[in-house]
Amino acid sequence: MFSSKGGWIQKKRPPVSTRQGPPKALCPVKKDWCEDDDKGEEERDYVLHDPAQGLDSLPQPYRMINKMVNLLFDRSWELIEERAALREADRTRIQPTTYAPLTEIQLSQRPSCMAMSQDYIFIGGAKGFSIYNLYNAEQVYVWEKLKVDVTSIWVTDLGNEILIAPVDEMGIIRLFYLYKDGLFLIKSINEVDDSSKQPTCVKMETSQGGDFAAFLLQGAGDTWLDVYKLPREAWLKEAEHLPLTLNPKKKVKPLDVNFTFKSDIKLSPPVHIMKIKPPKPITGTTFKSPLEVFAKVEDYSGLGSGQNHFIRDSQWEQHAERVHACYKKNLDRELGEEPLSTATFHFLLPSCITTTPVEARSPAGVAYVLGIHWTGSHNFFFYLLNRTLKDKAEPEGVWPCAAPITASWLSCSSSYLVLACEDGVLTLWDVAEGFPLGVIALPEGCFCQSIHFLKYFLVHKGQNLYPEGPVKSQVQCVVLCTNASLHLVTASGTRGPTSQVLVTRPVKHLDEAICAVAPVPTLPGMVLIFARNGSVSLMDVTKAEIICAFALPAGPQLAVPGKPLFVVSLQHPCFLLLGDCSGKEKPTSNAKNTWNSVFCFNFEAYPLLENISKNPTIPQEDSRENMVLPLEKRCELVLQKSFQKLKRPQVTKDQEWTRLRRYSLLLQRDNFRK
Repeated sequence: MFSSKGGWIQKKRPPVSTRQGPPKALCPVKKDWCEDDDKGEEERDYVLHDPAQGLDSLPQPYRMINKMVNLLFDRSWELIEERAALREADRTRIQPTTYAPLTEIQLSQRPSCMAMSQDYIFIGGAKGFSIYNLYNAEQVYVWEKLKVDVTSIWVTDLGNEILIAPVDEMGIIRLFYLYKDGLFLIKSINEVDDSSKQPTCVKMETSQGGDFAAFLLQGAGDTWLDVYKLPREAWLKEAEHLPLTLNPKKKVKPLDVNFTFKSDIKLSPPVHIMKIKPPKPITGTTFKSPLEVFAKVEDYSGLGSGQNHFIRDSQWEQHAERVHACYKKNLDRELGEEPLSTATFHFLLPSCITTTPVEARSPAGVAYVLGIHWTGSHNFFFYLLNRTLKDKAEPEGVWPCAAPITASWLSCSSSYLVLACEDGVLTLWDVAEGFPLGVIALPEGCFCQSIHFLKYFLVHKGQNLYPEGPVKSQVQCVVLCTNASLHLVTASGTRGPTSQVLVTRPVKHLDEAICAVAPVPTLPGMVLIFARNGSVSLMDVTKAEIICAFALPAGPQLAVPGKPLFVVSLQHPCFLLLGDCSGKEKPTSNAKNTWNSVFCFNFEAYPLLENISKNPTIPQEDSRENMVLPLEKRCELVLQKSFQKLKRPQVTKDQEWTRLRRYSLLLQRDNFRK
């Protein structure tokens, strides 16, 4: 019963204890149901399926801020998971053994370049260069007579002598001759009186044995190559007749040598024999018939260069109009100044690749041809070195390629040559034998950045060893691509070259990308790998495994991790690495201004590499089992083994010769099928 005030005051119910009779079961009726029960299952749980339903109605800019915050949290979580996975992988991964350097050369100034030859280290720096002893890491001589710093230095081992070629900031290159305890200044190659017309030296190469040298110079918007003949015999005679402090009959250890600069003595200057300029751009022809084109080519020496052709000016113009119409948007853009053309050149030993007259041939071991290719050119040119400056520098031969040549490399023995084109194709040549070893294309997306030849080795009983005897037509090299992947390319005789991936391209961890590679001549099948994060490791290319790692002491770091300054010795089992010691406390009072240090790593001092560096060769008898020898050599070996086993009287010599002949016929048939 309601009061007069309305339905707000309800009738009082008696307490439960005063009620009579058993409790009645409560039977819910429809009016007692919740309003949400009338809705479907999907409609009731809609909020659980779409928690952002309420955020969709937010006005701008709050919706945009909400999305940005959520994106930030998502990316942060992905980064956290990635770092956690990386830490877990590093924890479970077996870390290679890390070795520290043995010796340290403290430098008062930051060096800009470094080289090594025989038992000495040459470091270029402020106003000159210095020479250090490799055994005790002590400075033996300093030459600082320049007004500017030295930016690069080339060193060539001439046997008992060393040829030193530093380049200063002005681009001037000078030749020094180091003989016994005397240092001689030979000549400044490109120094002129007018500094505004001063050409700069970009690159230098010397031939095997030091008989020739070539210098790539740039100046006044032009590029050219100057080739010189080095009078090695004259230098040796002139230096031997000088009153040196050392007794030539007495053997002196490298630790006891103290150099002196012979400024008052002038050695014979090198002889300029040739000046080579880049090939002229191809223009329309003036020939009226193909016979005139072939008549222009003398002795077919320039055939294949593209300079002598039968294409008219009108055809060039039509071709240019079509290219401009197809690529108008790209060609109309403002392009920067086109860089000067550069060249890569190599001195080649006598071989049957190019035909030369008898009077122009060089003795064995002396270079006789200069191979060169220019930037953006399809052609690899050959120039004879037995000429004078009066002779016109015309190529004696041309190797045309299907794509522009981006780089080329020559092995240390000058026996093998590799041409890398911009389409990722490598052409391997056996220069000594005079035939191509094959053509191989790198995987898609891989373009050659650098190639490093490995001295041919064999795997004998699980160990990499060098064969004692001479090896022909066997090439092994590592290729570093622009995407930081590393490949092993091998070629053997008439068999086509093969490629093996050693290190794949990094996808997530870009700091682990390879920035430099260097083979170790004293360790068969081993290469040093430098990463962008500053790590240095030694890899076995046969197993594609890391053998060990090298690290600087606590405190010093690489001066430029992405561009490490290092040098690997060709004669000694060691390599040098430049480290930045700016954050390290000065160890002694004598090194108050120490900025950098050069650290020496000796492979013979490390347990994992001690046996490999001391016994790197395999006997010739054992190496024959693993090598693919020519047919004649295999027949000779079979005959020798047969005669050694010929102790039974029932086997005659004629029967053995018949058996050998059948064996040779079978080998010829197998080679023909291959």
